[in-house]
Amino acid sequence: MVDEWLQGNDYFLVDIIFSADDRIVIEIDHADGVWIEDCAELSRFLQEKLGDELGDYELEVGSAGLGQPFKVEQQYKNHIGDEVEVLQQDGIKQKGILKAVDGRQFTITTQEKQHVEGKKRPVIVDVDKTFSMDEVKSVKYLLAFK
Repeated sequence: MVDEWLQGNDYFLVDIIFSADDRIVIEIDHADGVWIEDCAELSRFLQEKLGDELGDYELEVGSAGLGQPFKVEQQYKNHIGDEVEVLQQDGIKQKGILKAVDGRQFTITTQEKQHVEGKKRPVIVDVDKTFSMDEVKSVKYLLAFK
């Protein structure tokens, strides 16, 4: 039913969570952000479709939180050109600009000090690093206040 509402909208589904405390939480996202009116519209749509089938469940529709780890490929695509933080399986964090997304792979550009032949001191250079979405703990957008 969520997919039915999403057709014709620029929103995409991030997650559906059935919690132990009888709540159904639906997270949606959009390249330009999520409007509360659209969350309310989806909630009304689902309540009309489900009717009494909802029973004692509480339905909650919201946006995927800003600063929360990405859950679906479209979130990666929406943040190309933005600074992200990658938490690797070994606990190492990498910060960089999300450069590209190709299937389940993504590339960030980081800056590192490297020794360059002919230079006495290390210089800062751009380095591209590619990761698999399935092999990192998390990736999240870094909100920048300028």
